[in-house]
Amino acid sequence: MEKLLAVAVVLAILALGFAVTQLRASERARRSSETLGRRVENLTNRLADLDEERRAMETVLSSMEEGVLLVSPVGGIRLINAAAERHLGTRPATLSGLTPLGLQAIIRGAAADGQTHSLELETGAPSRWLRASAIPVGDGSVLLVVRDVTEARRTESIRRDFVANASHELKTPAASIRAAAETLRTSARDDPAAVPRFAEQLEREAIRLSRIVSDLLDLSRLEGGSDLDEEVALDALLREEAERFQRAAAESGIRLSIRSEAVGRVRGSPRDLSLLIRNLVDNAIRYTRPGGAVEVSVGSENGLMVLSVEDTGIGIPSRDLPRIFERFYRVDRARSRETGGTGLGLSIVKHVVENHGGTVHVRSELGRGTTFVVRLPVLRSE
Repeated sequence: MEKLLAVAVVLAILALGFAVTQLRASERARRSSETLGRRVENLTNRLADLDEERRAMETVLSSMEEGVLLVSPVGGIRLINAAAERHLGTRPATLSGLTPLGLQAIIRGAAADGQTHSLELETGAPSRWLRASAIPVGDGSVLLVVRDVTEARRTESIRRDFVANASHELKTPAASIRAAAETLRTSARDDPAAVPRFAEQLEREAIRLSRIVSDLLDLSRLEGGSDLDEEVALDALLREEAERFQRAAAESGIRLSIRSEAVGRVRGSPRDLSLLIRNLVDNAIRYTRPGGAVEVSVGSENGLMVLSVEDTGIGIPSRDLPRIFERFYRVDRARSRETGGTGLGLSIVKHVVENHGGTVHVRSELGRGTTFVVRLPVLRSE
C-alpha cells in the first residue's frame, strides 16, 4: 500500500512537472508569437512607408521638366524619368545605348575624376538644344540631368538680333542728323539758299528717330502685357483714330473710308487698342500708291469683334508673309525708309492682339493689296 502511494505521488509530481513545462512552453510560444506578430507588423508598416516614399519619388520625378538618369558604376541605367526619355527620344537600358554620344563622354568623365561635367548639344528633328550635367553621387554612380534649352537659346538669339537691329536703326537717323547739322552749319555761311533743304532733312530724320524710340518703348511695355481694366467701344475708337489719317491720306492721293457698325465692347486697354488701329492704318497708307484706297471696318462675326484694314497697295510676297510680324522685318526696306517706317508697327500690332486674347491674320496678293483682319473676344454682359 505504501508502495502504491509512493508511486502515485511520483506520478503526480511527474504530471505536475510536465504540466508546468507545457505551460511554460505555451507561454514562450505565445510570447514568441506576439514578438513575431509585432515584427511582421513593423515590417509591413516599413514596407508601406517605403512604397509610399517610392510613389512620392516617382511622382516628383515624373512631374519634373528636367530629365533625370542614374547610371550605375558598371554602366547600367538604374533610374530614368519620363522627361529624360522625352528629351533623349529613347529609353536606354545601359550607358552604351545612350545617345547622343556626347552624353556618354561626360558621364564617363564624371565617373573618372569625380567632378561635374556639362555640355550643350543639338539633337533631333526638328532640332532641339539640350544642356546636360553629369554629377558623381559618391558610390561610383553618376546622375545625369538634362534640360531642354531650345526656347532659352531662341529667346537669347532674338534678344541679340533685337539689340543689333535696334542699334543699326538708331544709328542710321542719328548719322543723318549729324551730317545734316554739319552741312547746315557750313551752308549757313557759304550757301544760305541750301539751308531750308538741309533743315527739312534734319527735321525729317529727327522725326524718324523719335518714332523709332517711341515704338521701341511701346514694344517693351507691351511685352509685359496690357492693362485689361476698361470696357472699350472699338467702333468709336476706330472712328476717332482713323479720322486722324484723313489728311495724310488725302495728301498722298489715297481714298480712306471708314465703315463701322454698333457692336459690343471689348475688355482691354484703350491706349493699346488705339495703337493697334493706328499702326494698321498707317501701314496701309504707307504702302498704297496715289490713286489707291484704304478701307477700315469693324463689325461682329460668330461672337467676335472683327476689325479689318484693307488696302489696294503694293502687296506682300508670299515668301515674306510668315515673317511680317517680326521686329524690324521689312518687305521693302527702301520704301520703308523712304516713308519713315520703323519696322516695328506690325510687331506692336501682334503684341496688342495677343495681350487682348485675340488673333490677327493677313492675306495679300502682290501688286493688288493686303488685308489685315483682327478678331477680339466681345465682352459678354453679366
